Amino acid sequence: MKKLPLKIVSLLLVLFCVIKTNAQGRINWTNDQLIEPSELAGIIKTNKAHPLIFSVGPGATIPGSKDIGMVKDADHLQKLKDALADLSKDTAIVIYCGCCPFERCPNVRPAIQVLKDLNFTNYKLLNLPDNIKIDWIDKGYPVND
Repeated sequence: MKKLPLKIVSLLLVLFCVIKTNAQGRINWTNDQLIEPSELAGIIKTNKAHPLIFSVGPGATIPGSKDIGMVKDADHLQKLKDALADLSKDTAIVIYCGCCPFERCPNVRPAIQVLKDLNFTNYKLLNLPDNIKIDWIDKGYPVND
């Protein structure tokens, strides 16, 4: 049996790592569709009209957010669809999960896909690249009691 050259083995290892890292699928949002935590926290603190905020993860941490539940589960995904059903397609919406880093999150991609499939045009994903604790709570942004 012939040995594989080191370059090929290295390339295969890198390819495996890339595939493993993207296990949750391709990113289905753009950088323009991200909203920074500081921006959303500022909007919430003003007590003025703000976007509808949906928690699609394990709990609603952010004040005013609607707890949908983990949309990786079909019943919670349907709950999100039901919550969106009567809304205008240009309604300002923010989606967040925060259970884990984006590359491993099983919830944000399905939630974003539902918004796309239902032709919503004014939605954002809260930029929580690590998790809700590091990117929101630890920074002193408002939380539910």
